Amino acid sequence: MKKIALHWKILGGMLFGILIGFVAIQFTGGKEFVSDWIKPFGTIFINVLKLIAIPLIIASLIKGVSDLKDITSLSRLGIRTFMLFIFTTMISISIGLLVVNLIKPGNLVSEATRTELMKNYGAEVDGKTAQAAENMHHGPLQMLIDVVPSNIFEAASSNGNMLQVIFFVIFFGIGLILIPAKSAAPVKGFFDGMNEVILKMIDLVMLFAPYGVFALMASLVTEAPGADIFVALGAYAGTVVIGLLFMILVFYPTILKLYTGINPGFFWKGIAPAQLVAFSTSSSAATLPVTMERVEEHLGVDKQVTSFVCPVGATINMDGTSLYQAVAAVFISQAFGHDVTFSEQLTIVLTALLASIGSAAVPGAGLLMLVIVLESIGVSPAGIALIFAIDRPLDMLRTTVNVTSDAFCAMMIGKSVGKLRKPQSQEWDDNYNPAKN
Repeated sequence: MKKIALHWKILGGMLFGILIGFVAIQFTGGKEFVSDWIKPFGTIFINVLKLIAIPLIIASLIKGVSDLKDITSLSRLGIRTFMLFIFTTMISISIGLLVVNLIKPGNLVSEATRTELMKNYGAEVDGKTAQAAENMHHGPLQMLIDVVPSNIFEAASSNGNMLQVIFFVIFFGIGLILIPAKSAAPVKGFFDGMNEVILKMIDLVMLFAPYGVFALMASLVTEAPGADIFVALGAYAGTVVIGLLFMILVFYPTILKLYTGINPGFFWKGIAPAQLVAFSTSSSAATLPVTMERVEEHLGVDKQVTSFVCPVGATINMDGTSLYQAVAAVFISQAFGHDVTFSEQLTIVLTALLASIGSAAVPGAGLLMLVIVLESIGVSPAGIALIFAIDRPLDMLRTTVNVTSDAFCAMMIGKSVGKLRKPQSQEWDDNYNPAKN
């Protein structure tokens, strides 16, 4: 009997979870049953993924940097990676602005719906606004200060400090490059072995993935707000989804095909399990172990590139988040009767770009950054209450785009530095042969 592919198992768990969730809400006590007896397994799944995220970054990034042998190789890889991240983020923001200006979903929000949403989610908005206000009182170079940790052990204690961990690890890897090879060998050997152990742990975790996804989706359905709110915000959600689907179905595969000659089907099949985990967890950081495994073993990107591009991408490459922020900012402005000028839209592009770099790779971080984007064009952050009800499913979708972008960038960088090779678990055929290009 043919073995069922992992992405089909995860998709099956997702659909079964949705079904169980809908069945549960039809019965008295069904919601409580899901919350008490099913949701904890989803929480455990996310926790285990987050558990290995920081060790994976430390081991794989040190290995990747130290394997480059010299600073020139590192700087070449780093500059290309950062420039590609900037490019894809700018494209995603522009696509978001184009779609939202064409559809104008904010003009469809009624006064009654606006009042109800502001009342239901006002308290949550106050919390996000307070967090953003604290950040905005800092100086213009605060972002650079935040990147450099004062205590690596404290930084490594939270996935929200991933950029600080990456800074230390790259710094550490540079030190390994600069010392004599004989002295570096024991340290490199330790981290090489650690990397192998963590990759094996990822394999074990993925055996549980279909069940964890099932639990997450069942709990999501039982905790969703009323359908009337979804109807009122359908135009906004549709606008975001159109933009996100364009990135996944058109932009990434087209550029990949033109530059590498790789067929879209191969790319989608290779990254599908990571996309499904991202959709279920709404966390690029939690999905990172799966993303790296798929990119290296199933898409053929060399470990040197994967171990550098993917961890950095999970922290600063937020195409889906950036697109959503552009759409949400204009939507909220439209809903309040504020016409967004061309100069304000340019401000959104710049602010959303910077916000995406500083956005933590954890669920809901995009909302905090949206406060800053709204403030930049003079719109009250209280308007975020208009989108709270539907933010969770959209967060799942934009995280999927974030992870897809990381894989896309890894393949593009791999091709540019000659590190795109035959995948370990795929047949090498005419549909996948970068050497032809």
